Amino acid sequence: MSGQTTVLHIKFLRESSRQNPPAVATPGSAGLDLRADLEAESLTIAPGARAPVPTGIAIAVQTPGVAGFIYSRSGLGAKHGLTVAQGVGVIDPDYRGEIIVWLLNTSQQPQTISRHERIAQLVLAPIVRPIVTAVDDLDDTHRGDGGFGHTGKV
Repeated sequence: MSGQTTVLHIKFLRESSRQNPPAVATPGSAGLDLRADLEAESLTIAPGARAPVPTGIAIAVQTPGVAGFIYSRSGLGAKHGLTVAQGVGVIDPDYRGEIIVWLLNTSQQPQTISRHERIAQLVLAPIVRPIVTAVDDLDDTHRGDGGFGHTGKV
């Protein structure tokens, strides 16, 4: 990706999303902040519940081998318990529909988001499509099949 510029085409699906477009918050931000393009003034999500939140945009990444990934906003998750429901959402390079962010309320209280509030981040990243080869054995490593805390806590 060195020397290349990733171009992102954004289609605004409603006038309200055009007036409140995704944007980076600071020059060093990794992703574009996505906003809730709600018809109502707000949406309340009950404790433990999930809700689809429209963003009012569709995208087309113009760089081959790059996809979009939807991440939680750290403040929204840490302070209010609202996270991207599936952990990380993947926007495949050939998807052209509206980006819908499913939010999960992990807190013990109902959480309300307002129209045009920043709800998630869109990060563009390179992807590698694997060529899968079935084998009878995998190569040996120092770790081997040790997992889930096998190296201890300290």
